[in-house]
Amino acid sequence: MRILADRRIRALLFSMGICVGVYILLSAAILILGLENGAVWVFLSALALILAVWLLCIRYLRGQDKILEGAVAVLSDYIAGDPSARIACDEEGELCRLFHQINFLAAVLDAQAQREASSRESLKKTIEDISHQLKTPLAALNIYNGILQEEARDLPAIREFTELSEQELDRIETLIQSLLKMARLDAGTVILNKQPEDIRDILEKVKEHFAFRAAREGKEIHLESDGELYFSCDRLWLTEGLDNIVKNALDHTKAGDAIWIGARRRAGVLQILIRDNGSGIHPEDLYHIFKRFYRSRFSKDTQGIGLGLPLARSVVEMHGGNVEVDSEWGGGTVFTMTFMEIPTRS
Repeated sequence: MRILADRRIRALLFSMGICVGVYILLSAAILILGLENGAVWVFLSALALILAVWLLCIRYLRGQDKILEGAVAVLSDYIAGDPSARIACDEEGELCRLFHQINFLAAVLDAQAQREASSRESLKKTIEDISHQLKTPLAALNIYNGILQEEARDLPAIREFTELSEQELDRIETLIQSLLKMARLDAGTVILNKQPEDIRDILEKVKEHFAFRAAREGKEIHLESDGELYFSCDRLWLTEGLDNIVKNALDHTKAGDAIWIGARRRAGVLQILIRDNGSGIHPEDLYHIFKRFYRSRFSKDTQGIGLGLPLARSVVEMHGGNVEVDSEWGGGTVFTMTFMEIPTRS
């Protein structure tokens, strides 16, 4: 029996056997000697046997509880980020067998995590190498395209061609930059430089960034805020995330539409909202919009590359927040970013 392989269980059963043996011998002696009130003595002996067995069980259970508490502490250390945490167990038995399996599982998970980290790092380096290799010919193509534009001032057909070429070159450059940023986020090489920042100031910079494009396309960007709201964040990365969501809103609105960006404090959290009254998101797409390179068959946007929203969500999650989307097809969209940490201004 595997259960008997456990030294503690064997000791418990041996001790209980001794107690039962002593009880039998005492009972037999009382009956043989014919002691006065023998039945009472046998009853008292039975009570003593029950008490002894009860104490032995309590002692065994306390020992098992101590072992399990130690195992839970080790598992907590492992979950907290200590990859070397292992449950020490050099004995035999089902419990130690379970601990050995847990240690084996932890080793497998560590090996898998190392392989994934290595793969992410390799992917990051590959993307960086490809991106750097593309930058030189891309810069040359931009120069050549600029020369063609200068030479084609009086040639409408060629000028239109060079303008379209410039748009495509800009798309390629945007794709390269987005891939580099996503590669850094995936590889975990981004270290946030968090400082208390006034969110309203960040939102104003985001508004200024897109003011020219909004005016050119006949759209409006409005700023809404409860006033000074300080939040510990990496200003550059948070701005990058917000820029991508506002760009997405501009891509899915038409002339005469508007975009509202703002921040508020609600129930101990900070919320940043970006909403528009544009085309909205089709219900079929709501669960897929944060997937990389996802393109909706219902969207009229032909310029997006499908990396802006995934990058924005990664940035928000790096700051300990989450992103929720509420949209009505044909009735606009609201992106709500919720952050738990709200430090006061120092």
